[in-house]
Amino acid sequence: MRIKNSVVLILVVILFFSCDKKRVFDEYKSVGSAWNKDSIVTFSLPQLDSTKQYNLFVNLRDNNNYPFNNLFLIVSMEKPNGFIKVDTLEYQMANPDGSLLGDGFSDIKESKLFYKEKIKLEGITKIHIKQAVRENGKIPGVKTLDGITEVGFRIEKTE
Repeated sequence: MRIKNSVVLILVVILFFSCDKKRVFDEYKSVGSAWNKDSIVTFSLPQLDSTKQYNLFVNLRDNNNYPFNNLFLIVSMEKPNGFIKVDTLEYQMANPDGSLLGDGFSDIKESKLFYKEKIKLEGITKIHIKQAVRENGKIPGVKTLDGITEVGFRIEKTE
């Protein structure tokens, strides 16, 4: 009887989490145990309805090896004609006490970082993301950013 109840509970949990009605695109790519400053993570987007608006998110999975309070990213949106729009973004990744923000029960946290709200993605075919973290008082970027293990990109319907 106990096994039967456990199986039912697991199925209910799976069904609950698989009902993600807003999701249009959601993909992660591994960067290993550290994200190199020259490593650009690229996502090829599906063709979307150009009349609808979407919310865009950068998703990160990080662990306790992440040594900074914040994170700087350079995110580029590419069109087929070669036009690229570039944004430099800053996100807070940890509380003042050093504990990581994000969701998760173990030392691995998942952060859903807002990128753009209610935009039309007319002709956008690729998203490029790279890290641009620098230490205080130093000009060169951090060569390898420890603690970031996966980079993701998510598109949601606004309705």
